[in-house]
Amino acid sequence: MRKWGTCFFELYAQITLEDLVGPEYAVLVNRDRPDLQTQDHKTMGIEVTRAMEENKEVAKSLLKEMSGIVPREAEGFRQADLDRMMDFGYSYGLIEGKIIGDKEINYWSMALPLRRIIESKVSKCLNGLYGDFDKMGLYVFSKDPITLLQAQHTCSHIMSLQKYHDGGYDMLYLSEISNLYVCNLTEGLSVSSRIEGIPITQQMRKEFYLEATRRNLKAE
Repeated sequence: MRKWGTCFFELYAQITLEDLVGPEYAVLVNRDRPDLQTQDHKTMGIEVTRAMEENKEVAKSLLKEMSGIVPREAEGFRQADLDRMMDFGYSYGLIEGKIIGDKEINYWSMALPLRRIIESKVSKCLNGLYGDFDKMGLYVFSKDPITLLQAQHTCSHIMSLQKYHDGGYDMLYLSEISNLYVCNLTEGLSVSSRIEGIPITQQMRKEFYLEATRRNLKAE
């Protein structure tokens, strides 16, 4: 298993794409640089990362988790979900809000705000860090809500960063707990046709979570 339990999130991203976007994502394998890619190292690659705004409340939540204190946000959630979080060490997909499983602490504590992580990942992609794929995507998990307007602004920002360069990302996937924004970064598209928002129900999240933990345990 890779550092900070990143494989869980990479597998969760793949399962989400398989189920909500299309079966072509099922052939991707979990590697590094980029995190998800086709076996031929050429057809499709997807880099998976995370974003979280920096503020005192988030920091307090992380400190509570590190000290073993269960946040008040956990009150009212089903005991079975809390038990799964304790068993597997991950909360993403089960419990909304800033509740973080023990295996996620380092993963989220290293997260940057969305704009900064986008700029960092675009720079790395343009510099060839992730290789040369026919189709390249960026999948961003967010601990914070993302509106359609924010998704539009993020697309515009990426396209402006890539405008005078060869390569870069063709697709952006913005994933917050209950929505996935699938964004086509191809030039010339209208705003309405560029972004598709796909709801993620509680039942879907639970299924994605259980399948990601199953695959993650198998890979260990």
